[in-house]
Parts: sequence; C-alpha cells; structure tokens
Amino acid sequence: MRFAGIGDEAAPGLAGQIRAHRLLGWSAIELRDVDGTALADLDDAAFDRVAETLREARLDVVCVDSRIANWARPITGDFELDRGELARLAPRCAALGTRNVRVMSYPNDPGTPLDEPEWARRTVDRMRRLARQAEDAGLVLLHENCAGWAGADAARALRLLAEVDSPALRLVFDTGNGVAYGYEAYDLLTELVDRVDHVQIKDARAEDGEPVYTLPGEGSCRVADCLRLLLGHGYTGVWSIEPHRAVRPHEGRTDAGEDGVAEFVRYGRALETLAAGLTREAAR
Repeated sequence: MRFAGIGDEAAPGLAGQIRAHRLLGWSAIELRDVDGTALADLDDAAFDRVAETLREARLDVVCVDSRIANWARPITGDFELDRGELARLAPRCAALGTRNVRVMSYPNDPGTPLDEPEWARRTVDRMRRLARQAEDAGLVLLHENCAGWAGADAARALRLLAEVDSPALRLVFDTGNGVAYGYEAYDLLTELVDRVDHVQIKDARAEDGEPVYTLPGEGSCRVADCLRLLLGHGYTGVWSIEPHRAVRPHEGRTDAGEDGVAEFVRYGRALETLAAGLTREAAR
C-alpha cells in the first residue's frame, strides 16, 4: 500500500504540507491549493517554485485536485472556466509528473434548476469535450463521488463513463462523501469498484443532519469495508487522506497552525493502523 494526503488539509503553505508528509514518512502528495491559491491560478514563477520544492523534497504528486465541474461551478456556468483550467493544468501536471486530475460533474443550477434529462445531456456533453481535451494532453480526469449530476448515483456514474467513452475519464472514490451527500458510500462502491483509479480516505458520522468528521474507521462510512472491497478487486493505487478535521479548506478553515499538521499526522497514523489490520487479515 502507498499512502498520500491532500496537502492543504495539513497546512496552507507548501512547507507545512511537505513537513506533514515527512513526519509520516510518506513519499507522495496530492495537491489542491498552495497558500490558498489553486494550482492552476499560481503565476508561473510561483508554480516553478512549487515544482522545484517538491522535487527537492522527493515527493511524488499522485493527483491534482482541480475545480473543474465542482460544487462551485453549476451546469449553467461558463464552460470556458473549465476548459481554461484544464489547459493551464496540462503542462503543470507534466512538470509534476502526474496524469491525474480530479474533477466532478456539475451541480444543477441552484436558482433555476434544469430538468434531469437536460442536466444529464449538458453534463455528458461537457465531460465528453473535457475528456477529449485531456486525451490530447495525456491526462486522466478522475470523477469524484461528490457534487454533481453523477456524484451520488452509480447508474449515472456508469452512464457518464459509457457515454463519454474515453480512456481519459475514470473514477476517484472518496470513502467519506456519503454522509454529506445522503448516500451509503460502500453501496455505491460495490457498483463502481472496477472503475476506480484513485482513493481518498475520509470518515464521518451524521449528527443533527450534519457530517462530523472522524478518524478513519471511527465513523459510519465503513472505511475498512471499502478498502477491503477495493483490495479484493485488485486495487493497487494510492490511499490519499482528506481528513477534514482541524483544517477544512472547503469551509474556509485553512490554517490551524501546528494543530493542522499534528492532526493530519494523527489521521495518517490511524489509516496506517487500519491498513495493517487489513493486511494481517488477508494473510490469515
């Protein structure tokens, strides 16, 4: 098993993100924001510093988490934002040595929602065009079970993959998104497990209708069962942590100082312990 983490879940700055991974002894990182700026929005000099610093730290980048089709970009929004972001990320991913770009599949318009068939048609059309762009750039778009038309429904996710019909569109599975989006993650995974190229580890339980994020294995997301299922289907990719504990960038909680790094490391150790138990179980 190889472990990584979404860096800005430990600290906003790259130095803190690297330090958290070094404390864990891990050799891989997943990138999203650096100092509160999305990777695609860094100026060239800032990006070059990021790439060089990661090379010096000997950290492999396993995935770049984009904003393409995410919770803030509804299906009625400007498609050129997504095409432009993908174009900017293409040379940056090459420089970082990764092909993987995390995407979602467009939430409906919050003010004037489209009917489901039109929402589906537009989503598939946009994702097809993005996948062709990714193919040309040598990238793979990894669709997350999060916000968007295909985020919480296995049939829609499989339809998206089938109708886009591109080797440049695969899946990233987040074990903890079901609590926030109203579905059972394990049940979803049983139908999608053979299409998953990357895994993000999160756990949570619901309290008063809201997710409360826990250490892996302490929530209601059946994290161990998800990992067991993936391993049983031959998954050999990375386990990447997204704790949502001391730091939650999506809620504006971007810097918890030393507590952020410490909690990230604690989370990573908990995942290592859980994974070791699965390894011992498989050996019996």
